[in-house]
Amino acid sequence: MKDYNHIDEYIASFPKEIQQKLEKIRETIRLAAPEAVESISYGMPAYKAYGKPLAYFAAFSKHIGFYATPSGHNQFSEELSNYKQGKGSVQFPLNQPIPLDLISRMIKFRVEENRKKAVISKK
Repeated sequence: MKDYNHIDEYIASFPKEIQQKLEKIRETIRLAAPEAVESISYGMPAYKAYGKPLAYFAAFSKHIGFYATPSGHNQFSEELSNYKQGKGSVQFPLNQPIPLDLISRMIKFRVEENRKKAVISKK
């Protein structure tokens, strides 16, 4: 796995068609969580809110992996049931439209979850 320093560098390493899908996911996350901090973690684009992981995504040969932690996936299990999944992960096939609305709702759920944990930890 190549080491990337920035999400722009990560996205640029893929063919144009995949770059467009990755940029749409990035834009969706930024709109749903404007306060989130972008970085590269585990070799892929990563987002944190309230100092805690929010979500990650990564491109593969046939899919884009999206990782919103087990709680984020459990909350949307019915909507994710049409996709191949693991614990805290889902695969969106490259030959299908990326469910950006679902990603947005998952991110908003995770932001609120992180916010609540941050408030509790301050008490």
